[in-house]
Amino acid sequence: MSYKETLMNARTNLNGSCKVCRECNGIACAGEVPGMGGRETASSFTSNHESLKNIKVNMRTIHNVKEPNMKSNFFGKDMDIPVFAAPVSGTTLNMGGKYSEEEYITWVIEGCIKNGIYPMVGDTAVDSFLTTNLKMLKEYNGDGIVFIKPWENENVIKKIKLAEEAGAFAVGMDIDACGLITLALHGKPVMPKTVEDIRKIANSTKLPFILKGIMTVDEALLAVEAGVDGIVVSNHGGRVLDHTPGVAEVLPAIAEAVKGKVKIFADGGIRTGIDVLKMLALGADGILIGRPFVWASFGGKTEGVQEYIDTLKSGLKSAMILTGCADVNEVDSRIIYK
Repeated sequence: MSYKETLMNARTNLNGSCKVCRECNGIACAGEVPGMGGRETASSFTSNHESLKNIKVNMRTIHNVKEPNMKSNFFGKDMDIPVFAAPVSGTTLNMGGKYSEEEYITWVIEGCIKNGIYPMVGDTAVDSFLTTNLKMLKEYNGDGIVFIKPWENENVIKKIKLAEEAGAFAVGMDIDACGLITLALHGKPVMPKTVEDIRKIANSTKLPFILKGIMTVDEALLAVEAGVDGIVVSNHGGRVLDHTPGVAEVLPAIAEAVKGKVKIFADGGIRTGIDVLKMLALGADGILIGRPFVWASFGGKTEGVQEYIDTLKSGLKSAMILTGCADVNEVDSRIIYK
């Protein structure tokens, strides 16, 4: 099956919860939360797309880069490319309900591990979904990262312990989910966190701890103060707060402030290999991709996920050669056209 056929299948199998548009810009699915869309006008979703699209790169072809190094290492784990499948959960709430959470997450985990990257799995309003995600992750030697919603601290720490038992090599909290509609609809007590709250959670585990949902320099500095090991620059795919800037707009200033102090990941509107390269050039160390892994799994199961990762690898390699980048770990703003 070709990746084009995988996307066609996904349009059907997602039962209208996602249109799998040719250009994933948030317009056709505006306001569809629950669902795969962006909050209210979807301005934040659209900003992710447009801000990244508006970044242009310098083409350079007078060099000796023929086989660029695309490998990276995060928290002791080698990866073929610096890309993770972002933590996306809620098949019945957000993805049309055709497939179960277990089917979906199995395809994502298996496809990622077979193709040299790692999955992130998540928490959601349905408690059993985290149990399912951890069960499947454990079956694959815990080779992944687990993100927990910002519940009361005791509950977050309890769920981190479950992630440890499943063998995860890092854990995190998507703090921006404190405004997620799907959680509010289920009466789930999520909330913002103070620096001391975050420090307590980070210190509750010996695993690397990542804070997801940072969009300003001041909060990136607060995350460093709280002792986290990594941050994810993310507006939660535009699903929690309308009218935020795009991730590509805020990433450079955040990277300038905390680069080298914590690992910096970027998540928002990234679809292709050249999108990955752009975000690295803007200051990210690693990349999270969400919706395309849903399309790939719903359209082609494990093989679909592998196909999508192959397109990322091919696109990243081509983009690195055509911008003269020899090593993915040394990509910088030199490739950005200003």
